Amino acid sequence: MMDHVRDLASVRDATERLLSAATELDNASAAEPSRLPGWSRGHVLAHLARNADALVNVLDGRPMYVSGDARDADIERDAPRPLDVQIADLRESAARFQETGAAPADWSRTVELRNGVTDIAARVPFRRWVEVALHHVDLGIGYELEDLPAEFVTREIDFLAERFGGHKDVPSTGLATDEGQVWTTGGGAGGGPVALRGPATDLLGWLSGRRDGSALRVEGGTLPTLPAL
Repeated sequence: MMDHVRDLASVRDATERLLSAATELDNASAAEPSRLPGWSRGHVLAHLARNADALVNVLDGRPMYVSGDARDADIERDAPRPLDVQIADLRESAARFQETGAAPADWSRTVELRNGVTDIAARVPFRRWVEVALHHVDLGIGYELEDLPAEFVTREIDFLAERFGGHKDVPSTGLATDEGQVWTTGGGAGGGPVALRGPATDLLGWLSGRRDGSALRVEGGTLPTLPAL
């Protein structure tokens, strides 16, 4: 069961953590490359601000973005802004998201995200938490997957294992942490079953495309290649 109120609080905490870290940057370091190919740190900050507004659209029943091209153009437009403008925009857009999330609503309703993807409204705050937490790591400013809350790591592995479940390009794959948590994913491609084991953060890194999986132990085949998220 999704607890949107608790997740909204987690989003707020994660956002404050990111903003506090980002204030240690300057205009030059904000323009440097992030860990995401082709994106500067400014791109990441701009994306986070526009994503907050996009998820407000989702909760209010509007299209998440006008179009994919418009989404990309907005990020490119906003990426070169001075750091103080970036931080103010991110803080203000985050506040709009929190305000919308605090309004009375039917959290069991179905909402539409990008590319025709649907979900229940109650999961939108968790989706925002994912954006803030993982993109904080992507900034490359000293916050790593190992710094993420354990609850977040487990829930995001749950989410991604479900997302890749049955995927036509992913063989049946078992996932297990060294502490004994287990998941299954894939199953739409031949070549399995494959078993992967390792630290939860390395499983998350592999599933989210942020680590190459070399730290995982593989049995029953080779490490599967995951499609882009």
